[in-house]
Amino acid sequence: MASLDWIVIGIFGLALIAIIVWVFKQKEETSGDYFLAGRDASWIAIGASIFASNIGSEHLIGLAGAGASSGMAMAHWEIQGWMILILGWVFVPFYSRSMVSTMPEFLEKRYNKESRTILSLISLISYVLTKVAVTVYAGGLVFQQVFGIETMWGIDFFWISAIGLVLLTAIYTVIGGMKSVLYTSVLQTPILLLGSIIIVVLGLKAVGGWDEMLRITSAVPVNDYGDTMTNLIRSNRDSDFPWLGVFIGSAVIGFWYWCTDQFIVQRVLSGKNEKESRRGTIFGAYLKLTPVFLFMIPGMIAFALHQKGLESGGFLPLLENGQPNADAAFPTLVAKLLPAGVKGLVVCGILAALMSSLASLFNSSAMLFTIDFYKKYKPSTSEAKLLRVGRIATVVVVILGILWIPIMRSIGDVLYTYLQDVQSVLAPGIAAAFLLGILSSKPTPKGGMWGMIAGFIIGIMRLGAKVLYSTLAGNAGYADVKLWAAENGVNNFFYVLFYDVNWLFFSGGMLIFSIIVVMVVSMFTKPAPAAQIEGLTYSSATAAQKAATRASWNKWDLMHTAIIIGLTVVFYIYFW
Repeated sequence: MASLDWIVIGIFGLALIAIIVWVFKQKEETSGDYFLAGRDASWIAIGASIFASNIGSEHLIGLAGAGASSGMAMAHWEIQGWMILILGWVFVPFYSRSMVSTMPEFLEKRYNKESRTILSLISLISYVLTKVAVTVYAGGLVFQQVFGIETMWGIDFFWISAIGLVLLTAIYTVIGGMKSVLYTSVLQTPILLLGSIIIVVLGLKAVGGWDEMLRITSAVPVNDYGDTMTNLIRSNRDSDFPWLGVFIGSAVIGFWYWCTDQFIVQRVLSGKNEKESRRGTIFGAYLKLTPVFLFMIPGMIAFALHQKGLESGGFLPLLENGQPNADAAFPTLVAKLLPAGVKGLVVCGILAALMSSLASLFNSSAMLFTIDFYKKYKPSTSEAKLLRVGRIATVVVVILGILWIPIMRSIGDVLYTYLQDVQSVLAPGIAAAFLLGILSSKPTPKGGMWGMIAGFIIGIMRLGAKVLYSTLAGNAGYADVKLWAAENGVNNFFYVLFYDVNWLFFSGGMLIFSIIVVMVVSMFTKPAPAAQIEGLTYSSATAAQKAATRASWNKWDLMHTAIIIGLTVVFYIYFW
């Protein structure tokens, strides 16, 4: 890192401080001000925050690493702007008119208070132990590689960067709440986009252009059925990414994440009105078309550079087994390709991505505790005290995140892999409850509740099976576990159903199972009173509510929606 890089980082830091100071002067008087920015956010702030919150360590390490190791396979999860459109067009009207602050609160209005508690617990635990932990752990690794510093003041630089990232983010999240998250995202998003674009341009120049990158990667087979790194649609016999399983699994996980997860939907709930919220999702959908090119393509570029430089030792650092470290793709590009000043800008982009994602997690976690637990059981609490509780809850989440770092460090690779599976098993039950709950008035309170519980139980059994058989096989991967099972005659029902079935097909099967549970239980239990669900389902929306929704969009919203869908189709055709 040259002096110019540190100057650029310093300017970025000053701009961040200026925004935080401005936000702090906008005095928050209620919990709604703190957690939802007073429900006064514009479409630009909402869209930028959706994108910036989404881009985290799973992109800087995971997505670039996936590009370097398996090519375009993971692009299905990143070309999901169309899924954000579903949030805007289908769900925003119901969320807006219900005036809820959290997704668990919406489930209480639609179903019952038990459903609210279940979703709150699942969300809060998964945020602290998965999303916060992974982001902090990966952030430490990224900055250690980008800065090229092993130790500082006699301390492992991983700890300095990881804890520094947490504390820096915590300061402005605790001080400014949702407004800090929204308005720092407006600064962070363009810096992240610009920095990543520079990486792509310089990377393509170094490798010899787009065609050269495609030539090298398309020559690398990824299975025994003729698919290469550049194939988005792969044989249904592919053990990792069968095309049918990918379409099913990515849709289930994407629906849960983009349309029902507090982490994302909280940005929409902060909108001035239905119009601003929907346009925020449209803007976010445009931005969501870019990660494939900003992070996955750089991973493929890093792989191509490594292949071209094999005679001189390669481009990527090597693992202990002699294979290139795919997860180091993005930080290695930053460290090796960028000139002074530009490197500082890209580091600011990385810092922006990690901080915005972490800030959103802190804010969402604190809100779930404050609104869905504290306020629920102490409804007479004053707004001033809720504000204090919100800030204290944020600090507690920060402390838990720091305490979790040593565990992530000691079993990082194994745990990181397991945590990626958490979304695929949490999503189906929650998705079933929200989807059926809004599309129809027939699901009863008990039906929605037991659908979630059933999905959660099956998901835990799936995770347990993975931990069990991977451990018995010596912490082996999927292919090695199958070999171990064949050698040891393991072919029982539990192994076949809960481990051997491809995770993408399993996620789809879980959704169907959860839907069946909702429907069957609803047949034998008491429906919610009509007054309780008025306006929360399609059939119960009043004429006035439907008219208000219709008045909130025009031909420009439709046109931009069509453009986003069209670009998605073109992408699939090109990389088919």
